[in-house]
Amino acid sequence: MRMYPVGEPYDQGVLDVGDGNRVYWEVSGNPRGKPAVVVHGGPGSGASPGARRFFDRDAYRIVQFDQRGCGRSTPHAADPATDLGVNTTHHLVADMELLREHLGVERWQLFGGSWGTTLGLAYAVRHPERVSEVIMSGIATTTRREVDWITRGVGRIFPEEWARFRDGVPEADRDGSLVAAYSRLLEGPGPDVREQAARDWCTWEDAHVAVHAGRRSDPRYDDPRFRLMFARLVTHYWRHAAWLEDGELLRGVEGLGDVPGVLVHGRIDVSSPLETAWELAARWPGCELVVVEGAGHSAREPGMADALLAATDRFASRP
Repeated sequence: MRMYPVGEPYDQGVLDVGDGNRVYWEVSGNPRGKPAVVVHGGPGSGASPGARRFFDRDAYRIVQFDQRGCGRSTPHAADPATDLGVNTTHHLVADMELLREHLGVERWQLFGGSWGTTLGLAYAVRHPERVSEVIMSGIATTTRREVDWITRGVGRIFPEEWARFRDGVPEADRDGSLVAAYSRLLEGPGPDVREQAARDWCTWEDAHVAVHAGRRSDPRYDDPRFRLMFARLVTHYWRHAAWLEDGELLRGVEGLGDVPGVLVHGRIDVSSPLETAWELAARWPGCELVVVEGAGHSAREPGMADALLAATDRFASRP
């Protein structure tokens, strides 16, 4: 599978975004290259060096950052005392604008996957004049319907794993919102309860992306600090449907007009079914939908990576 070298950042720093939050950022590639910002998934996955492999370092100025509460940003959501009330989609969109201004970028390409598509599209819809292109994979808009599917509906495909996930919450909560039930456990006073809830949540996350035989567990989930941070942030965002009105992004992309977009989605992605990507592409005049047969949710699957690389290469010389 063809990928570019990872390379190292040539600049990095921490940006005070208010509310007591400081966001870590780094830039790699060509200082005079085309700006592109990588919007990581999760919420809470953090900026990954591997994401730089989708870009020609001679052509792009690659901006990465850790969203509030994760990675090298502070305060960290693994600390139960960290206030998540100032960690919403609206805060993250504002953080991206502050970072763009701080780095002196006029317009940048948006690149992301999974949760990163929700945040990236929310940014694009609110700041279309600051976006040159959008390249996304594993498309999700974090609607209540999508959250219900990923915490309950997809259990029809993984019944044994889902039963264990459901049984991780008190019996009285098992017929209601599982994301809300897990969020309550993760915000509770007992460290043992929080740790078990985080472990159960991350085990379920691992299960529903495993559409190929022999897939290994995500090694990040071996770290208790990562597990708690990740589970807290995901349940916090999902239980609030990302603070977006139902259908807000679907309606919003109509306003992007001819801003070029490439949405890459695996045909057998059961975590985020293809329907959402198809609906977005149908509403967005400048958008191309690339469906990768036999692929699941991960951007690093061969067909997915090939399509994403083709998109960044194609747009590298576009003004």
